[in-house]
Formats: sequence, C-alpha cells, structure tokens
Amino acid sequence: MRRVVVCGGSSTGKTTFSRALAKRMDVPVIELDSLFHGPGWTRPPVDVFRQRVLDATPGDAWVIDGNYSVIREVTWGRADTLVWLDPSLPLVLRRLFERTNRRIRTREELWNGNRERLRNAYLSLDSLYLWVLRSHWKRRRTWPSILAQPQYRHLTVHRFRTPGEAESWLASL
Repeated sequence: MRRVVVCGGSSTGKTTFSRALAKRMDVPVIELDSLFHGPGWTRPPVDVFRQRVLDATPGDAWVIDGNYSVIREVTWGRADTLVWLDPSLPLVLRRLFERTNRRIRTREELWNGNRERLRNAYLSLDSLYLWVLRSHWKRRRTWPSILAQPQYRHLTVHRFRTPGEAESWLASL
C-alpha cells in the first residue's frame, strides 16, 4: 500500500482519515478540494485540474483525499488502494450540519480564500445538503460496478460503513 485514494461523500470523514493515514504511512496527503476550488469558488477546466493533481502526486507514495469523477483515471487509475468511507446518511447529515455551522460561525477559510456562508450553505441550489442527498444513494449504487471495471480491478478496496470500522483498520496498520 503506497498510493491510496480516500473517497466517499461530503462529511464522511475523508480529510481526517486521510491525514491520519498519511501520517502513519509517512507520505504526503493531497486534498483534491484545495486543487479544485479557486478563489470565489471558481472551478478550473478539467485539463487544468488533471494537471494540478498530476503535479501534486509525482512520487510513488501518497494519500489522496477526495473523489472527482472527471479525474478518476488519474486518481483511482494510479492508486493501489482505495478506502471508501460510506457511513449512514443520518450520520453524514449530522456531521455536515455541525461542520457547516462551525465553519460559518468561525469564518474558517477553506481553500483559496473561500468560506462557507449561511446563504450558500442553506439557501442555494449549490448547497452541500442537496449534494449529499443527491449523491449518497447514487454512489452506493454505481461505485461497485465502476470498481469492477477492468481499469480499476487492480485496486485493493476497503469499504467502511462506520467510523469504528475505519478507525480499527487504521489502528491495525
């Protein structure tokens, strides 16, 4: 296990888990959101995003935090291990609520000067709540068949449905 992608939906614990795993492995962690979200929440063209990811992962050992289907061939295709954090929807929504409200209250800077705002978090069609509700079940339905495709069969996949499962596996390394 040298090149790991930690994926799952928003608020599944990817960043916390990725940092802990990278520390155990003594490798860099690359947070895809920081490469994707430009100032003012601007999105880069796919070829620019792909190159940013390639530039951030030149070595033979790393942990990638995140999943963007538009660059899956770069992340999943180059990884040897995929950790899928897949907790229940109620847990994800609770974590999202706590995290979003903390970020709004503290005005925490996320990536490239971006901050969550009450309006964007709760009153926008780009709300992460809507994204979570749209993507949670879709991911559970589609990822198993995507992972079975020939280009991803090389991956060792660890799917954790509870935080305890993920923590136990991490502790066993």
